[in-house]
Amino acid sequence: MVKNGSKMPSFCLAKIRPHVRVRSPTIQLKECADCSTKTDDQISKALDEFANEKETKTEGVIIKPDPPVKVVGRKVMIVIDSSIEAKNALQWALTHSVQSHDILVLLYVKKISPKQVGNEMNKEKATKVPGFIKSMKNMCQIKQTHLQVEISMVEGKDKGTTIVEEAKKQEVTMLVLGQKKQPITWRLLLTWAGKSSVGYGGGVVDYCVQNATCMAVAVRRKSKRVGGYLITTKRQKDFWLLA
Repeated sequence: MVKNGSKMPSFCLAKIRPHVRVRSPTIQLKECADCSTKTDDQISKALDEFANEKETKTEGVIIKPDPPVKVVGRKVMIVIDSSIEAKNALQWALTHSVQSHDILVLLYVKKISPKQVGNEMNKEKATKVPGFIKSMKNMCQIKQTHLQVEISMVEGKDKGTTIVEEAKKQEVTMLVLGQKKQPITWRLLLTWAGKSSVGYGGGVVDYCVQNATCMAVAVRRKSKRVGGYLITTKRQKDFWLLA
């Protein structure tokens, strides 16, 4: 039993002192910053030493640059003459097919009769380059200044056979020919007569497209009102290229 009036022993809270020391957060942050700074300095120093060591090893060694990649161009042959169809085919090739690193061959075939074979006068005339061929070559060099243009003039009894043989001989990649539009009445007349178009106007182009060992393309300009070109190959006929 506790007697009334008895006094409880007094405690002095001021005398109680904590024995746990709490470090200041500012000091901790400062020490961490110093550690990170030291770590960054050590990393940069190690990288510098590695770079210096690499330079020391490669000192005196000549490092040759990689040789430039040589682009192999194609050889494109275009059959030309003084007709507007040949000029249209040349324009199409320069704008749609031929690149600056290609070789362009302008082929001119002169058809001769059996009586003219072996005539020395005809051989001398064949060596002279006609004016329209020179103008076509100049047009090619104006369109593409770095394009290599060659002129090839041959003679033959049959124009279609001569073109196919010359394209095979020169190992061309593409053969381009200008095609002339035939009137509807003429085509109906050939159909009624039971004759093929070979040898009857435009037959040379058809023969070359079907018998050339390389890719052969016949080009015909669409009407001025519509524009574009009609492209004929061995697999497709009169494909309209609007350009």
